Amino acid sequence: MADQTFSPTIVGFLCNWCTYAAADSAGVARMKMPPSVMVVRVMCSGRVDPLFVLTAFLRGADGVLISGCWPGQCHYKTGNLQARRRTALLTSIFDALELGMSERFRLSWVSSSEAPRFVRVVKAFDREITDLGPSPIQDELFL
Repeated sequence: MADQTFSPTIVGFLCNWCTYAAADSAGVARMKMPPSVMVVRVMCSGRVDPLFVLTAFLRGADGVLISGCWPGQCHYKTGNLQARRRTALLTSIFDALELGMSERFRLSWVSSSEAPRFVRVVKAFDREITDLGPSPIQDELFL
């Protein structure tokens, strides 16, 4: 079990059309969410370059969440499918290098009308990252 005083830093890359709208709706409805997620609004989850994820970890993120439209509902047709492929690639790289980062990296689908689902995803991920403790990868140059 991690230190109880640890509060994770999670970078969330959220699709403008779906997940960001759900997060906004959750905020407007004043749903209780952990303050750990720093939101980066992207036009499509498929536009999240793997270097964005690596940079987030190097700059001290304890977890990274990518969230977008459900498959088949992408405003850019196949952007979320590209995000799924990139996520699988990054996960396999993390596993191959034995970095222990796969469990700190998540892809989720949240539609714009699913504010309660967004809150559940964030709470669950926050709990998992809190249990894991601080990230083992942090670049001293950026801290």
